[in-house]
Amino acid sequence: MKKIHYVDNYIVNPYHKVTVSVIGVGGTGSQVLTSLGRINHALVRLGHPGLHVTAYDDDIVTDANCGRQLFSVQEIGLNKADTLITKLNYFFGTDWESVPARYDGKHTSNITITCVDTASARLQIATILKDSNATNNDMSSAKYWLDMGNLADRGQIVLGTAFKTLCQPSNTVLMEGNDGKKKRFQCVGNLKCVNELFNLDHIDDTDNGPSCSLAEALSKQDLFINSTIANFGCALLWRMFRIGILDIQGAYVNLSTMRVNPMIIS
Repeated sequence: MKKIHYVDNYIVNPYHKVTVSVIGVGGTGSQVLTSLGRINHALVRLGHPGLHVTAYDDDIVTDANCGRQLFSVQEIGLNKADTLITKLNYFFGTDWESVPARYDGKHTSNITITCVDTASARLQIATILKDSNATNNDMSSAKYWLDMGNLADRGQIVLGTAFKTLCQPSNTVLMEGNDGKKKRFQCVGNLKCVNELFNLDHIDDTDNGPSCSLAEALSKQDLFINSTIANFGCALLWRMFRIGILDIQGAYVNLSTMRVNPMIIS
């Protein structure tokens, strides 16, 4: 029986703006923030309260970031989170916040989006979310964790329910499938997070250091891998808000073969 997930009603029909934490605003995170601005604008026009985003990053803009990430040479030396949030607030008229430091877990959000470079950072965030509370419907209630990661020309997007089992309308539902025929689907309240799907403890976190130039950065990663990962991740978020039902919880992206495979809910 195919499995589906009903997005928590607090996300679809909230009492206030849905809070979002974006952790890491470099190659992928800077693209994600821009897409969140578009999502927020569309949601507000559709009568939804919208989003309140907080960006976390302790890194500063370097010459190697300009062009591949959403920074200009005039912003070299400035903090990435502060710079991006300032530009987005000016462009979209939002009042989003930035924290020019690493995420410490003191504040949790309804949706946590991680665009970090290391497995160890993901494991630290996993520990924070495991200890968080999702039972209360408030601005700090952790409902979902969307992780985006990539290598040189491939990557994955994983949406989990932040180690919680969220309420579903029933164990099974009868609804129309993609072929137009009525089918019975199993409702799943718990979506596995990235560290539950992959063994992050055995991933080598060796740091090769920052790139000194854009040319060096491009030798390590394809120019469009970050924006591709961000677009697929934010498309999944948009589906959460607009449709409210998911039959996938992520995707595998490979730019070398130009293939994208959905991550079916297990």
